Amino acid sequence: MSARPPIPYDFLPPVPALTVESDDVRDGERLPEAHVFNDWGMKGQNLSPHLRWSGAPEGTRGYAVTCYDPDAPTGSGFWHWLLFDLPADVTELPTGFGTAEPKFGVTSRNDFGILGYGGAAPPPGYPHRYLFAVHALGVDSLGLGPDTPAAVVGFNITANTLARGYIAPVYETTGS
Repeated sequence: MSARPPIPYDFLPPVPALTVESDDVRDGERLPEAHVFNDWGMKGQNLSPHLRWSGAPEGTRGYAVTCYDPDAPTGSGFWHWLLFDLPADVTELPTGFGTAEPKFGVTSRNDFGILGYGGAAPPPGYPHRYLFAVHALGVDSLGLGPDTPAAVVGFNITANTLARGYIAPVYETTGS
């Protein structure tokens, strides 16, 4: 692959940065198998990674957490996780929180068509970036449900974002 697609957040209205960290994944480093999909020929454990964040601005009323692959060969990227309506006092998620029925918040269908987190599953050829983003929101709720399309969830997250931060581990499928 000669050129990578840009990071989509670079083209959105600028907002202050959140600090996003993880005990499981590192920016620019290979995504561990624990966070790789467990279908489509992939043999991962399909666990969402641990995430914690800080630096939310005054007026933050909630959060959304997403995972997006801008390198997917779709023309529109690939949503792996959309979790929103997290309370403002939540600043950390444990490993494996990205289930179909989280303890709090709302998850919508990802581009696999499933509720919850869907791990990395790129076609062979080149490393893909997985943008684990945390969005500080100025609303308690987006007013959306689990069957809301990913693009609509993303639109509403962007419209209500006060600050954003992300880490971007990479993953490449090898072999046939």
